[in-house]
Amino acid sequence: MPSAFNLHFMQRLIGSFIFLLALVSTSLASEHVILTGGTALRKWENYRVEGDRHDKWWANFVRASTLQMDILKAQEGGNPSFTWYVYKKSYELRGREDGKPYTTWITEQAQKRGAQLVWIHSGDDFIQQFNKLPLGGTRTFNYFGHSNKHCFLFDYSSQILGVSAAWLHESELENLSSRPFAKKATCKSWGCYTGESMNRFWKKATGTRLIGAKGKTDYTALSFGKMPTVNGRWVR
Repeated sequence: MPSAFNLHFMQRLIGSFIFLLALVSTSLASEHVILTGGTALRKWENYRVEGDRHDKWWANFVRASTLQMDILKAQEGGNPSFTWYVYKKSYELRGREDGKPYTTWITEQAQKRGAQLVWIHSGDDFIQQFNKLPLGGTRTFNYFGHSNKHCFLFDYSSQILGVSAAWLHESELENLSSRPFAKKATCKSWGCYTGESMNRFWKKATGTRLIGAKGKTDYTALSFGKMPTVNGRWVR
């Protein structure tokens, strides 16, 4: 028969193992993913008529991303973990145009919220990075950036007027792994028109629904500390 010492040791070992499992489960369960596209350059956008100009403020998508982190943290309490993917090149270009250290400021915002900042350079780069995330750990996904009905436009009017040089197209979503998503993950695109086609490809590829805009999104509400709105409706 096992001694009382051995029984006590085994009980402590099992208890520690259960605690570690709970700790890992909690860590994975608090994972939130945010993907942030880039800003346009004023030297291109100033050629447009006033009403059609984009990104007068460089930080529309950055501020929406950090506001979403703040909202999630307030809802959950504690210290939820964030992985923040940001398309770097356009913020480097806009920073040079404005004479401001935008990539440094973005890094500081990530550090302030304890977010893991991952700079990305293309749609394929994002896919490869995202697919490395832990199994079933991603509870929410949010995209902030330019888009059309078929793709996320990470770059728009930053290298060429009215043209995107980096994107994630709906046809590429088949390469996005479903493994990192939690069973009931909430996914939302805050870009224009992505509820009109891309959301269907997202569901087929990942098994999760993507809430998207049927119509254009409007980031004006950020001035009042509120999330972007849609000139139309949100659809799944």
